[in-house]
Amino acid sequence: MPAYQFTALEADGKTRKGIIEADTARGARSNLRAQSLIPLEVNAVVGVSNASAKSQGLFAPRRVFGTTALTVWTRQLAGLVGSGLPLERALTALVDESESEAQRGLVAALRSEVNGGSPFATALAQHPREFSDIYCAVIGAGEQSGNLGEVLNKLADDLEEQQTLRAKLIGAALYPAIVTLIATVIVIFLVSYVVPQVASVFAGSKRALPFLTVAMLGISSFIRNWGWLLLVVLVLLGALLRMALRADAFRERFDAAWLELPLIGRLARGYNAARFSGTLAMLALAGVPILRGLQTAAMTLSNRALRRDALEALVQVREGATLASALSKQGRFPSLLAMFARLGEQTGQLPKMLDHAAKQLGNDVQRRAMGLATILEPLLIVVMGVVVLLIVLAVLLPIIQMNQFMK
Repeated sequence: MPAYQFTALEADGKTRKGIIEADTARGARSNLRAQSLIPLEVNAVVGVSNASAKSQGLFAPRRVFGTTALTVWTRQLAGLVGSGLPLERALTALVDESESEAQRGLVAALRSEVNGGSPFATALAQHPREFSDIYCAVIGAGEQSGNLGEVLNKLADDLEEQQTLRAKLIGAALYPAIVTLIATVIVIFLVSYVVPQVASVFAGSKRALPFLTVAMLGISSFIRNWGWLLLVVLVLLGALLRMALRADAFRERFDAAWLELPLIGRLARGYNAARFSGTLAMLALAGVPILRGLQTAAMTLSNRALRRDALEALVQVREGATLASALSKQGRFPSLLAMFARLGEQTGQLPKMLDHAAKQLGNDVQRRAMGLATILEPLLIVVMGVVVLLIVLAVLLPIIQMNQFMK
């Protein structure tokens, strides 16, 4: 049954807003009048999929559920369903607890689909911007197995683990990025403004300036005269790279080269492998068939080269190969993942072993990222100090030279 957002007047003149279910807008108004309300405005709740179909590019609507909000909402729904509350009543409670009008409308639309007889996974699939294919697949498996509450709890755990890992990686990279940005701004200011001002004092001198000062003045002149052009070139190169990455073939080659980088490549392999194994473990625990789980988990890989390897492993598993041998033949996945997959297949506990692999890989990525950040922080400070020292020497050397000449 469709849902409608309404604005109506109560008997005492107060305005009430909310959501009501009815077959048509006219039926919604009739229901409001039956409740002694005077309808002022009645609009159908538009699903996110419909809204996004009307929008393009930068004008696409913002997601109703962010990463954190979706995790909290999933945890709340898991608690309500796990306590024995029917799904329709659980969604009704979440409509009342929604923090924004957009969330209230989305949950009301889900409740209307469920009340109309649609499976919950089907209702979620109507809003692809909010709920991924993995999310819908796990929910569908939970409905089929009758363990929706348990599956929702596992799904919330997985969302929290992914969010925690992503937050730690961003936190590890944030400080070096800030130091680099500030250092770059300071150096550009010193070279383009301070150095010319000080060096102009010695412009009338007939004595030759030190090599370091001449080199610094050359760099300063280049930045002041051609810095804008350099900035434009960098922006254009960034735009061209972004456009080229939209081509699947170039993106796959770029991602494959990214994996070969000395330190970052290993972090990228570990992060993608942790996400892949964690997703596959969650789908297997929910009862999703291994072939469907492999295909769904492969689509979570942000690295296209690893995604192709995962899909090739899917083909080999479909032809009768074991998951461990299929993953180990690709070469890009960490050997730890294939080892845990082999143990899981031998012991009959594949989901559990994949979950262990995801946690161990995630911990390894966190440890390496923190170690890399720990090395980068003093290294950046030292580089910044050396650059500033060179600038100071470029300014002081003519003064020292002139002082010696005066003596």
